Amino acid sequence: MDILIINIRLLAGAREISPLLRGNALAELPGLSDAYLLIEHGTIADYGSMHELEINLPVLPKTIVDANNGIVFPSWCDSHTHLVFAASREDEFIQKLQGASYADIAAGGGGILNSAHCLNATSEETLYEHAAARLQQLSLAGTGAVEIKSGYGLTVSRKSFRSATNQACLPRALISLIRSSAEISFTAV
Repeated sequence: MDILIINIRLLAGAREISPLLRGNALAELPGLSDAYLLIEHGTIADYGSMHELEINLPVLPKTIVDANNGIVFPSWCDSHTHLVFAASREDEFIQKLQGASYADIAAGGGGILNSAHCLNATSEETLYEHAAARLQQLSLAGTGAVEIKSGYGLTVSRKSFRSATNQACLPRALISLIRSSAEISFTAV
């Protein structure tokens, strides 16, 4: 399906050229004001200023989305995700904040070995269901791509590794549209 998004106040991440970014340049988020964005078959095909729309796209697609002066930005890429796990370690984070060492946490029954034990004691079906729910939450928060780390206790032959690799791929283009601080929506195309 082809989609044209029009009346974009700021098309975040749009650049005239795409140089290799390093250092302070990574903190800059360029954008194009008063823009349009064309998506063809799930891939960004064109973008530009609204005043160039008729010249650049004489034939418009059937589906047109009016951003109503909203902000459009590309989806996030989470390059370090432990998607498959059996038990949260939030309590260990609190212990670390309170000054506990990893050795203290392990001596109290927590830590990496406990994570591996919990994971190995959990069924593949449960691991898969929980991982799928986490992946859905990531998608709803604007993440379009994840790298799933193997985690503690996972090997290629283990059930939990299969739970990670069986997750459905997220859409190729996930566009985030912010109309106001109270209204944020994400559209997969």
